Amino acid sequence: MERAPKIPVTSTATSRIGTEKPDSSAGEGIHILVIRLSAMGDVAMTVPVVSALLEQYPHIKVTVLTRTFFSPLFSELKNVTVYEADVKGKHKGIFGLWKLYKELKSLNLDMVADLHNVLRSNILKQYFRLGSIPFIQVDKGRAGKKALTSLTHKVFEPLKTTHQRYADVFGKLGMPIDMEKANPLPKRSIGPSTMEFVKGKEQKWIGIAPFAAFDGKMYPLDLMEKVVHSLNETNGYKILLLGGGQEERYLLDKWADKYLNSINLVGKLTFQEELALISQLNLMLAMDSGNAHLAALFGIPTLTLWGVTHPYAGFYPFKQDPQNALLADREQFPLIPTSVYGNKYPPGYENAMRTIAPEDVILKIEEIINSKILPSFVG
Repeated sequence: MERAPKIPVTSTATSRIGTEKPDSSAGEGIHILVIRLSAMGDVAMTVPVVSALLEQYPHIKVTVLTRTFFSPLFSELKNVTVYEADVKGKHKGIFGLWKLYKELKSLNLDMVADLHNVLRSNILKQYFRLGSIPFIQVDKGRAGKKALTSLTHKVFEPLKTTHQRYADVFGKLGMPIDMEKANPLPKRSIGPSTMEFVKGKEQKWIGIAPFAAFDGKMYPLDLMEKVVHSLNETNGYKILLLGGGQEERYLLDKWADKYLNSINLVGKLTFQEELALISQLNLMLAMDSGNAHLAALFGIPTLTLWGVTHPYAGFYPFKQDPQNALLADREQFPLIPTSVYGNKYPPGYENAMRTIAPEDVILKIEEIINSKILPSFVG
């Protein structure tokens, strides 16, 4: 196991964009379209940036173009409206995107911040150019990420954070954001039915999200079960298991049946209810995945486990302590990171996360819970 490296909280890459002092009067009355269609973690990372934008430029109006499912992420931000991108239905294909453009044009937009920069948003860019509407796209830093993940000519150094890349887009639109002043979202109240389901708050709440989009960044389930077993044995924690899909639900049901202090949340709550619950956790244990970013939105101490990906790629959870990360051992697996998303790695690297011992995970959980000022519960 490798201890966490020094990770930039906002940005280590040199950039003049966004370093200017924000002028709250700039942008008065401006309506900005923010585009980020997917995925969960990436959409979640837009939230603190949009929140900081609105805090530093309170007269701005923001419309977020994303999937309807993600609407609860923005539900408590003032001056923010979510517009559904139905990319599998009426907005599918070139003609569907033209229809979407016509719908968006009717909103009287002044500028567009494209935080996705994919084929769909590139097509929209061409349409918006017809209306002479400023359209700035995120710089994904592909060259730096390629060098960082190279197997033969690796440049192992921290890249600009995704949060700062998003903030830079607004800087180019004339509204620089000081991400050092960005704050976590306030906690959300938990409804009576959810509170009854999780059976009160007598124990400390630990969220565990054991899954990831790719195996290369997922802690082996046999080792994660040892973590759950050890936490369960203390009787001091309520273990809230998070995931999605039938296979994940089936596995977590087995754990919940086996460990009495654990509850499987998959399929039991709406996304809105799940966010409220996450906002009240004492700690989140997650992979380099969406749930880590959801917890970080609310300032919840978040312990992340890293396999063939690495915090240097810029996807570390928002304003988390750099020490709240346990990494696969790079002495044994020196080619890490082998990819940005965890989907590519050489033979043998599927075992990289086995260098993170369950005992070390438990010790780190206890260290964080015992040494940090934990979030207070909001009913």
